[in-house]
Amino acid sequence: MTIAFTFPGQGSQAVGMGKDLAENFAEARAVFQEVDEALGEKLSHVMFNGPEDTLTLTANAQPALMAVSIAIIRILQAKGLDLKSKVAYVAGHSLGEYSALCAAGTFSLADTARLLRIRGNAMQAAVPVGVGAMAAIIGLEHADVIAVCQEAAATGACQIANDNGGGQIVISGEKAAVEKAAGLATDKGAKRAILLPVSAPFHSKLMAPAAEAMREALAKVAKSDPVVPLIANVRAAPVTTADEIVNLLVEQVTGQVRWRETVEWFAGNGVATLYELGSGKVLTGLARRIDKTINGISVNGPADIDAAVAALMA
Repeated sequence: MTIAFTFPGQGSQAVGMGKDLAENFAEARAVFQEVDEALGEKLSHVMFNGPEDTLTLTANAQPALMAVSIAIIRILQAKGLDLKSKVAYVAGHSLGEYSALCAAGTFSLADTARLLRIRGNAMQAAVPVGVGAMAAIIGLEHADVIAVCQEAAATGACQIANDNGGGQIVISGEKAAVEKAAGLATDKGAKRAILLPVSAPFHSKLMAPAAEAMREALAKVAKSDPVVPLIANVRAAPVTTADEIVNLLVEQVTGQVRWRETVEWFAGNGVATLYELGSGKVLTGLARRIDKTINGISVNGPADIDAAVAALMA
């Protein structure tokens, strides 16, 4: 049975995340302490206790989500998991790609925390508040969403940011263009077109300054080839070398998260079970909607870990 590990992205954060792991596992406490030290602040206190608006800030949510995912990996490894022998591939949704790469040994935990803090700040600073927007288009074919983005682009930048599968595609760009595209999508038969409460137009070409910031930051950190292949967001195909991964991480800031195609790639290449390691169950739900032949399992608390260990070590 071929297994892949997946790692959630922004939107899966919640006050209290990781607290039960810290209370039950020394490995989790060590991860949270190392992330706190790397950032020079007690991010773990915000994770465990809030307030929610502070945790939701992009510069906090990104390293926080990664910290929970890596805490789970470290617990599983302490219980005997060998990633290279048990797991065929890793993948992560947007920032989750950094969690996947930390798990696979490309980046150290401390460097991953600092990279995600830089990424969060750079993405927030790339566009003044109110200039950009994002919208979820529900129930419209991929080709039709491309068409409405192209038509709306006469008004300003507008493109697909996330193809999440299950009939959900997120678009991103300049506010007027995204609003126009949302209206056009409704006219074309979308079930819903919902403007999202986000602080910036992520995964759009407006993020170009953030992409350059990440190019500079990634050039300065130590990196290794992952111990298992990464299915990259912008390719929906395996990548095995650190140099290529770095280029794709830069491209990812302004490019599309091809999650539907990633899950389809898994299904077409023998993956039977997708474990989602981290806060929430978003990716597990998406996987079930994309391909019902794949078994999706979320691992985010102590009880989930016991069940995962039993299955993975069988």
